[in-house]
Amino acid sequence: MKTIYNLIRDEVGNHPKIKNSVLGKVKKWKRSHYIILSEIIKEELSEAEELQGGKRFEIGNTISHVTLQRFFENDYQDKTHNDLRFLKTLDKICIFLGYKDLNSYIQYVKDSIQENDIQSEDERSKELVNLYCKAAFELYKNFPTLKLDLLDDLVIKNSPFLERVSVFGQELCQKNFQLVTKNNRSNHEVFDIQIITEDQDKKVLEAQEFWNLLFKVGGTDEEYFVNQLSTQTYFIRKVDNKWKIWDIYNPNAGRLNDKAKSRS
Repeated sequence: MKTIYNLIRDEVGNHPKIKNSVLGKVKKWKRSHYIILSEIIKEELSEAEELQGGKRFEIGNTISHVTLQRFFENDYQDKTHNDLRFLKTLDKICIFLGYKDLNSYIQYVKDSIQENDIQSEDERSKELVNLYCKAAFELYKNFPTLKLDLLDDLVIKNSPFLERVSVFGQELCQKNFQLVTKNNRSNHEVFDIQIITEDQDKKVLEAQEFWNLLFKVGGTDEEYFVNQLSTQTYFIRKVDNKWKIWDIYNPNAGRLNDKAKSRS
């Protein structure tokens, strides 16, 4: 409940009626300011639909400036919510803020936290795609050494995708492929990442990716270009409470290897 108390206090301070009054221009309220606050709340509650009829007689439609000062200046503990008079005060403050009562405000806070958690998890899932593309680019920059450990935190061990990356990467490293990065000759861009389907422990994402890569074969004049804009589909799973890549559908996967084989 202590968190709820703090949230309510913050909301009161940000209420338009408060911000547009003298209270909004003062950093620290004194007794005279709580008298003004009491009058503002009384005026709002007198017109509140929730306090028409019997509920007005049950909890009243005023809050004394002494009670308000105590609420804003005291550090309440969890046990405080057992005080019926205090609950009635919180009901009235929440009605002033535009809610039906304290319980409605608490439910609103819970729903907001849950929604933010969902949004945060979705953002983490999307960020996984960005992190993978950065790691893949670093993987190419290390050719002809294959550093698969760059993918350890992003790709599920023993996944079909990691197996393909290992095979493709070994072939290119054996052919002494080296990525040209001077003057930003090789680069990549990821945009428009979307979650297509999601489950408790599985998600499918799509991303538009542009890859512009120039590889040279060490000790020769051979050059191989990758210049493509494509839609990549990512299949990710939650492993030990962390999202990782299980597989990626790339319509152009292996194209560089095929080109290298055709010129062997």
